[in-house]
Formats: sequence, C-alpha cells, structure tokens
Amino acid sequence: MAPSRNVVKIAVQMREAIPQLIQLDQAKPLAAVLKEVCEAWNLPHSERYALQFADGHGRYITENNRMEIKNGSILCLSTAPDLEAERLLGGLQSESPEGRREALRHLVVLAPDMTFAREVISRDGLQRIGTIIEDGDDLGELLALALRAFLELMEHGVVSWETLSIPFVRKVVCYVNMNLMDASVQPLALGLLESVTLSSPALGQLVKSEVPLDRLLVHLQVMNQQLQTKAMALLTALLQGASPAERKHMLDYLWQRNLRQFIYKNIIHSATPLGDEMAHHLYVLQALTLGLLEPRMRTPLDPYSQEQREQLQALRQAAFEPEGESLGGLSADRRRSLCAREFRKLGFSNSNPAQDLERVPPGLLALDNMLYFSRHAPSAYSRFVLENSSREDKHECPFARSSIQLTVLLCELLRVGEPCSETAQDFSPMFFGQDQSFHELFCVSIQLLNKTWKEMRATQEDFDKVMQVVREQLARTLALKPSSLELFRTKVNALTYGEVLRLRQTERLHQEGTLAPPILELREKLKPELMGLIRQQRLLRLCEGTLFRKISSRRRQDKLWFCCLSPNHKVLQYGDVEEGAGPPAAESLPEQLPVADIRALLTGKDCPHVREKGSGKQNKDVCELAFSVSYDHGEEEAYLNFVAPSKREFHLWTDGLSALLGSPMGSEQTRLDLEQLLTMETKLRLLELENVPIPEQPPPIPPPPTNFNFCYDCSIAEP
Repeated sequence: MAPSRNVVKIAVQMREAIPQLIQLDQAKPLAAVLKEVCEAWNLPHSERYALQFADGHGRYITENNRMEIKNGSILCLSTAPDLEAERLLGGLQSESPEGRREALRHLVVLAPDMTFAREVISRDGLQRIGTIIEDGDDLGELLALALRAFLELMEHGVVSWETLSIPFVRKVVCYVNMNLMDASVQPLALGLLESVTLSSPALGQLVKSEVPLDRLLVHLQVMNQQLQTKAMALLTALLQGASPAERKHMLDYLWQRNLRQFIYKNIIHSATPLGDEMAHHLYVLQALTLGLLEPRMRTPLDPYSQEQREQLQALRQAAFEPEGESLGGLSADRRRSLCAREFRKLGFSNSNPAQDLERVPPGLLALDNMLYFSRHAPSAYSRFVLENSSREDKHECPFARSSIQLTVLLCELLRVGEPCSETAQDFSPMFFGQDQSFHELFCVSIQLLNKTWKEMRATQEDFDKVMQVVREQLARTLALKPSSLELFRTKVNALTYGEVLRLRQTERLHQEGTLAPPILELREKLKPELMGLIRQQRLLRLCEGTLFRKISSRRRQDKLWFCCLSPNHKVLQYGDVEEGAGPPAAESLPEQLPVADIRALLTGKDCPHVREKGSGKQNKDVCELAFSVSYDHGEEEAYLNFVAPSKREFHLWTDGLSALLGSPMGSEQTRLDLEQLLTMETKLRLLELENVPIPEQPPPIPPPPTNFNFCYDCSIAEP
C-alpha cells in the first residue's frame, strides 16, 4: 500500500457523466491513472484523453505538475492536448468565419498553458495564426482573437520574436496605422509591436520607420485607457531602442506636438485612476527625457571654447554691468583684474571660473542652469548676487559654488543618467507640468538655498551643512509628488530650517531611547511580547493577501496573480487574476501550497527567477524585491517565485513566511516596528517617572547592620 502522503482524494468529472471520487496515487504513472478513469466510464483509447484542473485556467496535468494536485482538487477529463491542438488548428481552416472564430476562442483560453502551447507551436500553429493576421480578411473579432492567441503563444518564450518575418510585422503596423479600426484590435497590435521592439533591434528599427510618431499621438488622444497605455508602451519602447541622437530628435518633436501638455491634462489629471502600467511608462518617459542632460553633465568646460567663455562673461555682465555699460574704456590689465574680482563675488572659488566647471558631474550642466536662472529670472538672479556681495565675506552665500553643488544634488535626486528600472512607477507629475522642468526646478532650488542660508546664519565653513539641509528639504518635498512647480515652490518654502530641525527631532525621538541600564533591561523584558504582536500582524497581513505582478526576462508584463494565507495558517492559496480586478476570495483561488511542504525561504540573488534574469543594473530593483519559497514537488524541489510590489510588502511577506517556518523575522521593517513599539511601551511604563532622573547605575546596596535585634518575633504572643 502506498504511503498516505502519496495518495490524495480528488474528484474527476466529465461532461454528461457522473463524477468519480477517486484516491489518486501520486507514485502511479499518469497514463495508468488515466486508463483507470477511462475504464470507469467505459471509454476506450485512454491515450486520447488528459486530465485538467477544473478551476482556474484549466491547465493540463502532466508528470511535471501533478504534485500540485491536493486533497479536494477537482479535475476534469478532456481531450489530450495534442489532439485538441490538432482539432483547433483544423478549425482555423474552416470556410465558415464562425467556425474559425470558435476555434480561436478556444485557442485563446488554452494558450496560456505551456503543455498545450508546445503542441500548437510544434504543429506550425503560429504560422497558421500568423496567416490569418496577415490576410486580414476580417478586421473585427476574428483578427482580435488571432492577435491575442499569437501573443499568448509567444509569451512562453518557445519561439523568439526575432524569427518573425518582415511582411508579418509590416501587416501588424498597418493595423496600428489604420483609421476606423476595431477598438479591440489596435491595443493588441500595439502590444505585439512593443514586444517586437524590445526583443529585436532589427525589427525594432522597422517598427520605428513604419509607425509615425504622429500616429502614436493620435492613439494617445483617444479616450480609451487600454489604447493609451499600449500606445505609450510602444512609444517608450521605441525611445529606449533609439540612439541618443535619435532619442533627442524624437523627444524634441513630441514636445513640439504638445505631448507633455496632453499627458499632464488628460492622463495624469484624468478622471480615471492612473494604472500601474501607465505609471511605469510615464516614469520611463521622464527618465529618458532627463537622460538627455547626461552628455552636458559629463562634459567639463573647455577653457579654449569661445562660446563657453562668452557664456561666462554673459553671466558676469548680467550681475554687475547695468544695461548699456561695458568695460570697453578700461585698460586690458584693469579690465582683467576687475573681471577676476567680479567672478570671485559671483561665487567662483577661482579667479578663472573655468577651473570650477572642470568637475564632472555636473560639468556644463551647472553653467546651463546658471545661465537659465540669469535669463529667465533676472531680478531674482541680481538680487541673489548683489545681496550676498554686500554681506561680510564669511557670511556671503557663493552663487557659483552653490549652483555647481546644487546641480549635482538635483542630478542625484532625479537619477539623471541612471538606467531605467523595469518596474518602477516613481514619476513626478510636476515634470510634465512645464517645459524645461529641470532648469525650472533649479531656479526654485537656488532661491531656497539662499533662504536656508540666511535662516541658518551660515558662514563659508557651514557650506556642507547647508547643502545637507537643502537636500533634505528637496527630497522630502519631491517625495510628496506635488502636481505642479508652483505647488512644489509653496511646499518647499514652507519647509524652513526650523521645520527641518523639528522633523529631525521628532524622528530622533521615535527612533532613539535612553541608554540607562534599567530602561534597557525593561526593553529586553518587553521584546518577546512585542515580537509576538508583530508576528501576529504579519500573519494577518498574509491572510489578507497581495496582488503580485508577473515579470519575465524579456519584457515587463501586465499580468497579475494573487496569493494569501489560509485563516488556519496551513495553506498558501494563489492564482492568476485579471488586470483591474480586485483581490479574489480565498476559496476561489485554484492553487494551494501546504505550509508543511515548504522547505526554505530564499531572497534576492538566491531566487531562481533572479538568477535567470541576469545581473544587469536595470534588474537591481527586481533583485531587491524578489523572494521564493522552495517546497517538496514529488522527489524534486520546486519553487514559488514572487516579486513584491514594494519594499514594505517584501518585508511583510518575508517576515510572515519566516514566522510560518519558525525562523526569526530579520527584516528592516521588523526592526523599525519593534523599535517603535518598544519606545511607545517604554514611555507608557515610565509616565509616572516623568522628570525623575534615572541613574546610569543602580544605587549601592547598604552593608548589613551589626545586629538584627530590631527584628520582630511573630511567635511571641502579646499579653
């Protein structure tokens, strides 16, 4: 008799037949199990049948995934995948449009299953579906179904996108460029071209030459969120595949066509909430646009460039020479001496300003910022320079030095020149609110720096301290994601030096505790109880469940899946969900993983799906959010892979899984939560001791008395 752990009790159903309740021996070959099931229903030729999961996506049961069958699973007997693939591909040859549509509908349902997909692909299914797409006899539902089936089959990675023919890609381009096309076709065509562009440089160039930017702008202006998202996806894919010069030309053209204004008014501030995928593409567009500043940031000033020398002189003249005046009447030596002194007053560390701008970063980008400020805010520029020129030397805020350091700071905060993340959604709405957003942000920031300098009553020795405060002011305000530059200006100016100190003090009080030994001893006694509270919260969070996004090594996918812990903490339940749908009920999830089968928890580079993606810089954020659980899968070890939507969710899930496995919860979030709870509980316990100094050392124990005659003898009865 097989061990009980290898036997599961399941139900098998078939259309127009009474379901069977059987005990499935996992050690028995699947062909033998199928034969027994078919014999119970008097069905000959058991090799023509296969078992599928009745719920979820109806995946076929194979020797590789049979261990996913658990007690209580419901399976259904259906046609074997090879015969079903043959039947459906035959249906594609039907002369009846309805027959072809019906075959494609079934293909779309079954295509996500790898077993079925391999059978279809091995029978030239991609070519047959591609023929329907190329013929384009029906531009409605039939074409949409064919595109969807083609995308689902290609998604498995069995066939490379680079193998697609040029005529096929051109035909899909025609559907994108065509007017009055069915609303369901163009998003799919755009999605297919996005995958082609990201996966094949050669075909990407073809898409770039065949799809005009104006056409993508037309799609973006259609009030259809799915079409807008796919058009933006293809646009960012084309920009990423372009050379730096081509990218600059494309972005300049898009800005001239008012794409920025349209995004700001009709996408960011749309009545419909912004989807995660659109937020990612806006982040990519912002990163690529800011990336155009990188060449200037990496280029030092050339002291022999006549143009750059004239720009420096224009900067000096705007501050010190009133309109209509010049130094032409002075001798060369006198003019040189006066220029050197004025450059010093302007805040350059050297009399020759070219030496200050040889540093990269920020290189010429700092000069661009200073010139932009002097030309677009001349009164603020003159006031900044002249106000500091009239102060004592040690109290003046050096404009040029501050501008150079501030440019470096802005490049770090906005990640100028860094590669785009595959999953980040951290775009700033303010960026799309006006032209020249980086230079405009500099203009606000340099005036903030001067204001903070005065509030701190800083001297030249305090320069680095001022820059640290300004960094904090800018970082805190940018984290609020202000919707416009004016709102950013208002919020950052409200964050005064005094307010920064107050916030620092508040955070320090939350984080720090007294180091007195009695308090440390009290904290140690409180830790077990509070760790139990944190453990309880983590398990409750796992029971609530989380939507995770599927990530492939080829491109960012928009598919979601949901995972949660059962209320009795015995089983992890999970399954795919549709985009835009809310979290499903736990009982509706098709997949289950018993906690008892879990071997270990893996994070970061130890995860198998991270090792497969490689070690590129753009995968760093995926590595930081990745975790996996290994579990028993028959005689082998299998993995359930996750990519958390945020760092907080990563900590909550890894803590919860560690708690389930009996391992310590060692995340940064646990440390912060424990510290916060310890601080609160300690303060509550010490309320009665407020303003009472707690000694560092306990008071000494006095020596024992010379005699104990003062003791009362309770055994002596009083008269």
